[in-house]
Amino acid sequence: FGIPSDETFVITTTNRKEVTEDNFSDLVHDGVTLYLLQSVDQMLLLATKERIDFLPHYDTLVKSGMYEYYASEGQNPLPFALAELIDNSLSATSQNTGIRSIQIKLLFDDSQGKPAVAVIDNGSGMTSKQLNNWAVYRLSKFTRQGDFESDHSGYVRPLPVPRSLNSDISYFGVGGKQAVFFVGQSARMISKPAASQDVHELVLSKEDF
Repeated sequence: FGIPSDETFVITTTNRKEVTEDNFSDLVHDGVTLYLLQSVDQMLLLATKERIDFLPHYDTLVKSGMYEYYASEGQNPLPFALAELIDNSLSATSQNTGIRSIQIKLLFDDSQGKPAVAVIDNGSGMTSKQLNNWAVYRLSKFTRQGDFESDHSGYVRPLPVPRSLNSDISYFGVGGKQAVFFVGQSARMISKPAASQDVHELVLSKEDF
């Protein structure tokens, strides 16, 4: 720093706690801002800037379904949540040349784990990257990487019709995650892309968060 050898200085945190040999390991870590000063109480000559890196709290995802469906104006929200859960199956089977198979199973057998809702289809499947994209909150069909266009140009929204095999349920990439954490506490997605022998599994769990 170009400090003359005969000049004294101190290193402090932004709350003016001096960094010493004794507390160095406790105070210094990646991303912390430090001041190099002539004394602990020296006045700063200029305004300083500090970069803050953060991730939203996991409650943003885990509690979003509760907020969404409890605001359903007195309607029974469960059918809407179940409709969101089969959205991936609707998309995955839309290009099938043969039979479209979508099964919804309610599992109450504790011997297989906790009760669960299972949605099973014979669609095109998802790669690990596509599973990762699905897991990202607020990543819409317009901005997903992979099999979706990056903007509106390659996507034509279906005509508004009642919720059915030809409707467009989760238009902005949020509904599936909201539905999962409204109905339960975790999601497990197991998928095998049609053109691959690999099976990919994704788990989103409140307990893991």
